[in-house]
Amino acid sequence: MIALEKLTTEQRNPATEHIDELPTLDMVALMNDEDKKVAAAVEEILPQIARAIDLIAEKLQNGGRLFYLGAGTSGRLGILDAVECPPTYGTDYELVQGLIAGGATAIFRAKEGAEDDPTLGQADLEEAGFTARDVLVGIAASGRTPYVKGGLAYARGLGAATIALACAEKAEIGELADLALLPVTGPEVVTGSTRMKAGTAQKMVLNMLSTGTMIKLGKVYGNLMVDVKATNEKLSERALRIVMAAAGCKRKEAEEALMKAGGQAKLAILIALTGCSPAEGRLQLGMAQGHLATALKRSI
Repeated sequence: MIALEKLTTEQRNPATEHIDELPTLDMVALMNDEDKKVAAAVEEILPQIARAIDLIAEKLQNGGRLFYLGAGTSGRLGILDAVECPPTYGTDYELVQGLIAGGATAIFRAKEGAEDDPTLGQADLEEAGFTARDVLVGIAASGRTPYVKGGLAYARGLGAATIALACAEKAEIGELADLALLPVTGPEVVTGSTRMKAGTAQKMVLNMLSTGTMIKLGKVYGNLMVDVKATNEKLSERALRIVMAAAGCKRKEAEEALMKAGGQAKLAILIALTGCSPAEGRLQLGMAQGHLATALKRSI
């Protein structure tokens, strides 16, 4: 039997025991008060998050990939973070991947029983071609999901880097990981509904992991997403504005630079600032491992 009474995420919240009797405004105010505790919980583990980012960036710089593995809300949050990387940072779709217990159908329709089999975590990683060069972030609000434990154990057995993300003080998955990220958000507004505070904390941490890693990989210049993929009208306009802001140029000049660069904002900025040819710019960025600031220092 699962000892739910021992899990932080399953405790009753004394502040919300009568939430069902409150006027609507008081109800949402109480939810908001509880949500304020989430950022503080994440703040407590910032040093561990920083170490995780450095670990992930190192693995990706050496040809590895980042995998998120979770069940239910945790799995969906990992997938959400993964699928945003290609359009935002121009990454290959294989670089950051999210896996969820129950497979693709579980993204839209809950398959809660799928999380109870630890062998499925291993099987999903094997099917994805997970190797010792990769890094796995196992996500489980309670810290004890068998699917995630099985995946982490398999990854560790391969010699891969492992990170655990949970919202309990003594998370079992933390014992299977090189690094444990444990923002303890306390009992939920609705007992056991970990899509709430725990889910919010996980989303905040995942935002930091992927964003920090992409910054380390040179996909951000200043605070601009210079590797954005201009795949629709909004993103095309964003790429144009990024070039204008980074190069300090007019719209027409930015449009011309983007045309020469084949729509690549980072290369267009280098062209606009240095007057280099597209071929020269690509060479400089390659030598700088994609870091625009480094390429600019060498070119100016």
